[in-house]
Amino acid sequence: MHLNIAVLGGDGIGPEVVAQSIKCLRSVEETFGHSFTFRKELVGAAAIKKTGNPLPEKTLKICKDSDAILFGAIGSPEYDGNPKSKVWPEQGLLRLRKELGLFANIRPVKVFPTLVKQSPLAKKVVQHTDLVIYRELSGGIYYGEKTVNELTNSATDTCTYTEAEISRIAHLAFKAAKARRKKLTLVDKANVLETSRLWRRTVYTIAESYPEVALEALFIDNAAVQMILNPSQFDVILTDNMFGDILSDQGSVIAGSIGLLPSASVGADYAMFEPIHGSYPNAKDENIANPVASILSTAMLLQHFKMEEESDAVVAAVLKSFSKKIVTPDIMGSSKYGTSYVGDFIADNIMELDGSFKMNDENIGLGKSTII
Repeated sequence: MHLNIAVLGGDGIGPEVVAQSIKCLRSVEETFGHSFTFRKELVGAAAIKKTGNPLPEKTLKICKDSDAILFGAIGSPEYDGNPKSKVWPEQGLLRLRKELGLFANIRPVKVFPTLVKQSPLAKKVVQHTDLVIYRELSGGIYYGEKTVNELTNSATDTCTYTEAEISRIAHLAFKAAKARRKKLTLVDKANVLETSRLWRRTVYTIAESYPEVALEALFIDNAAVQMILNPSQFDVILTDNMFGDILSDQGSVIAGSIGLLPSASVGADYAMFEPIHGSYPNAKDENIANPVASILSTAMLLQHFKMEEESDAVVAAVLKSFSKKIVTPDIMGSSKYGTSYVGDFIADNIMELDGSFKMNDENIGLGKSTII
């Protein structure tokens, strides 16, 4: 198979971790006989500095002409610390999601047995955690009307959802739950927010078409607590844009490092794959950033294009790095291995697998129903 892949390294550690993913895709090419063409473009603060635009038109066109997008990270302290700025890096990512119609962000949260001690939570609490968060990505408060009144020193962000926006991601989440452990948890704030009440009415109606899936609803505050007290109770979590953003970052704490969790953002015509972590500017060019989340996002890319064996081979190589303790310092403080070395090790260990392969009794899949 041939794929044209747009590569948006972005800011901070983004280009470094994406470079390791490209190494792994080159290894997949060689091992499995595929070919990938990479087109690198600017986005975020890097794009602002060069063009004044966080998402240049050239970048958007390359993305629209590609089969998939590999994204690094976005954000820069010089903009984070300037609330008066009229342009900031994250605008580029928000516009990219909107232009490409990426309405579903899919974030697996899995605790790998070989790394269970890295979680700040007790082993008995986290050891069986294997959930996936379906976050609505193109609506809600992030995309609502925004106003600032300097006379009254007030600001407004409007949160709006339509039934259609809720329905399309709800169906994806129900299908995923049906293929997994047949449980779906809707997270909202229906005791306060009208948008959440619309979510609840819509999702409960759709649930009638999926009788084999058990549906429960939790308020966001309770869900946040339950994810810490008993994360293994969850299978598929469905929620809106802002709540999903928060819960998935919380999930990274359960796993032991935000550098471990991948994600996929999908729509009807396009798909983008990225680690959930930010740009971590203090680690830029220090060769300490964890590339695993980006590499596992690459595995999700392969899975998206039905390259299941190839995806499993990438995950198996990641698991081998865990078992051999070839990890970055965020996983093991005494580690002497850097970003590039870990990326090289994983890429060099991507190989064809026999059907019985297991690594320390790990399930090497990221969840076969992760990508619909």
